[in-house]
Amino acid sequence: MEPLESCSPVLHGFPPLLGSTPRVLILGSMPSAASLREQHYYAHPRNAFWPIMANLFGWPVDWPYSERCQALQQRGVALWDVIGRCTRKGSLDTAIDPASVEVNPIATLLDQQPSIGAILFNGGMAAREFHRRIRPQLSAAQQALPQQQLPSTSPAMARLTLEQKTAAWRILLERLEARQAETRYLT
Repeated sequence: MEPLESCSPVLHGFPPLLGSTPRVLILGSMPSAASLREQHYYAHPRNAFWPIMANLFGWPVDWPYSERCQALQQRGVALWDVIGRCTRKGSLDTAIDPASVEVNPIATLLDQQPSIGAILFNGGMAAREFHRRIRPQLSAAQQALPQQQLPSTSPAMARLTLEQKTAAWRILLERLEARQAETRYLT
């Protein structure tokens, strides 16, 4: 039995970041220690998420967090994490205790937000946990949504440069355009 002081506290993730009509849902695994401390998605100063978004959408990389969130929402991008609660020592996904994982109700979110037409995963852990723990709960229509794993924006994923990660993340723009075209066709 571990002494009490070595037990990791239960970590709680954030609510989803949604606009009025989200078209693409980006799912991470679980916020890092820096993100939890700041109460901001992707708050670690070396995480590439916000620089990639600035590059893709053409806004200043140093915008305040609230403006970046608002800009994503206006473009139809929603953010959430697969894992809603867990224990973890540090920030690495590999440090998450698998037995402690409680997933977010993503099937419910997809029911409530039928405008979401694609799911992108920020890294391998998000994709694996989604397919293992959430996909079996989804309806056939939800399972049919386009889903794609992208390179993690975490600084721990250092084998790709920012430019290489940005190139891979360009699929976000394609998914947004495709969903916007589908929506126009349906109305």
